[in-house]
Amino acid sequence: MQEEILAEGSYFADQRAAREAVNLAMPMIEHGMRSGQVGESGFLYIVVMDPALGPQQCDFQHAILYEQAVGDRSAWDADYAAFAREKARVCWLTGRDGHHVRHVSPHLLGRADPGIWGGVCLDGIVVGVAGANPWYDEAFAGSIACCLKALAKERALATPETPVLAADRAIP
Repeated sequence: MQEEILAEGSYFADQRAAREAVNLAMPMIEHGMRSGQVGESGFLYIVVMDPALGPQQCDFQHAILYEQAVGDRSAWDADYAAFAREKARVCWLTGRDGHHVRHVSPHLLGRADPGIWGGVCLDGIVVGVAGANPWYDEAFAGSIACCLKALAKERALATPETPVLAADRAIP
């Protein structure tokens, strides 16, 4: 009988940090959506992957750290959640930005992969966004990834170095 290994995920870039990263980027996202400059849909979906859970540790669904919809989901004209997940999945599997995969390394795409881009992979932090024009999806995803990286750095600097990070202490 084979024992299932459950990966723990990132200590400093956890779900709380991912939510905070999205919240930090939200004023920019909301401004762009109100102006109509970023796209016509008026909706957005965001998927943040756990940077410590890659394809070697678990399946895609278990690596999703945080998701958030922007706008009234009941009025969606397309499945932006599915698009964002697929964009994130391509970046997660390849370790590359979606634009790079689509336009520089299309040989990495399979038949079922999306033909659209708008996700990023920044130092292992993968974020997929759907609902705006792909260049704005990418900009929003990159902003969220940068914010998550900053939050993880802040938490790491506030945590004393120990042989085991989680040894009886809460994340700052």
